[in-house]
Amino acid sequence: MQAQILAPAAVLVLWSLVMLLWMAGTRLPAISKQLGGMKDAKPGGRGQDLEGVLPDKINWKSHNYTHLMEQPTVFYATVVILAIMGGSQMDVLLAWAYVALRIVHSVYQATVNVVAVRFLIFLLATGALLVLAVRALMVTLFANPGVLA
Repeated sequence: MQAQILAPAAVLVLWSLVMLLWMAGTRLPAISKQLGGMKDAKPGGRGQDLEGVLPDKINWKSHNYTHLMEQPTVFYATVVILAIMGGSQMDVLLAWAYVALRIVHSVYQATVNVVAVRFLIFLLATGALLVLAVRALMVTLFANPGVLA
């Protein structure tokens, strides 16, 4: 097993929790200010219900947190496959590139959020993930079962 490729995944997990705290740290005061707190929230309400109620810049953190619960799930599965099957140092570099780009994407979306720039960052990260996913497929399809036994 190649443990080095799991480090970027662990960093992305921690970054997701940082975004959760950043989101809560900006949303909860805004909810108190704009809505008089959560005591008046309707039962069963969801974060999407705050769209158009809270300022967009407050909601951007929530949008990014949601994004971190989507595509990175494919990344986590991919790096686990590569860790088990024995990815290369290039795979480790690509995993770090993916995580770095996702962090840049998060900070950019949470602060500036120009969609054209954000989309470019997303495409670069997706490219790194695509190469990792193809590599994971290759190491599994072309594994030599006799070597693993």
